[in-house]
Amino acid sequence: MLGVSKRRCRDPQRTHSVGTMATINELPNNILLELFSLLPARELLLHCRPVCSLWRDLIDLVSLWKRKCQREGFIPKKWGQPVSDWKVFYFLCSLQRNLIRNPCAEEGLERWRLDKNEGDKWKVEDAPGAHGREFPDSRVKKYFVTSYHTCLKSQLVNLKAEGYWDELMDDVRPDIVIKDWFAARYDCGCRYQICVQLLSADFIVLDAFEPPAVVMEQWGDCEWREVSHTFSSYPPGVRHIRFQHGGKDTQYWAGWYGPRVTNSSITVGPEVTRKPRPAEQCSK
Repeated sequence: MLGVSKRRCRDPQRTHSVGTMATINELPNNILLELFSLLPARELLLHCRPVCSLWRDLIDLVSLWKRKCQREGFIPKKWGQPVSDWKVFYFLCSLQRNLIRNPCAEEGLERWRLDKNEGDKWKVEDAPGAHGREFPDSRVKKYFVTSYHTCLKSQLVNLKAEGYWDELMDDVRPDIVIKDWFAARYDCGCRYQICVQLLSADFIVLDAFEPPAVVMEQWGDCEWREVSHTFSSYPPGVRHIRFQHGGKDTQYWAGWYGPRVTNSSITVGPEVTRKPRPAEQCSK
C-alpha cells in the first residue's frame, strides 16, 4: 500500500517506476486530482483534506469541484449563469431533493401534522375525483381534500437533519423554493390558503410567505393551479422550514367539497439540470 507523506512533494511532475515510488504524493497533480474526483465529497473534506498541505491545496482547487460537477452531470439550468463557488454548487446539487415527505398522499395522511381537522376532516382521494380534472403530471395519482370547516396540515423540516449545515445556511443562504398545487371541484366553491415560514433554532419566524387566500367560485374551471415562491436574501439563522396549507369549502356541504392539494415541495439550492452521466446513458 502506498504511503502518504506529511510534507508537500518537491516536484509533483516527476515520474517513477512503481518499484521506486515512495508515496502517493509523488504522483503528478493531475493524477491526484482525478483520483480525488472519484471520491465522495464528504470523505474528501473530512478525511483527505486534513492529511497534508498538498492534499488540502488540491482539494480546495476550483477545478476539482468543477470536475466533480461535470462527472455527476450537475449544470446550471440557465446555461449562461456563472457559478460563484463550484464546491458549494456541488454540495447543493447533491443534496437537492423534495424535503416534503408524502407530498402526493401515497401514504395516506402519514408524515403530516393535522393542525386543524374540522368538518368531516381531511381525506385522501384518487385523482381526478368527482367533478375534477386530471393532474398535469400523470405520475400524481392521489390528492388530499378538505371539508366544510377549516382543515390545515403542516410539516416541519429540520435543515441540519437534512444535511444543510449552519454555515451553509448563514453564509451562502441558498434559494429556498416552495411549490404547491391546488384545485376546486366544479360543483362547489372553496377557499385555499398556504403559509410557509423560515424559522430559527428557537422557532422564531425570520421570513414568511403567506399570500391572501384564494377563493374559487362554484361552477369554475376546476383546473389544477400551482403556487410557488422563492426565498432569497433571507436573514441568517434559518434552521427550520414550516409548511402549512389547506382550506375549506364555501357552501358548507357535508363531505369533502373543499380545495384539493397535492404535489407540495420544498427544495434548497440553485435551479439545476442534471445531465445523465455516460454510464446512465449507456444503461438506457
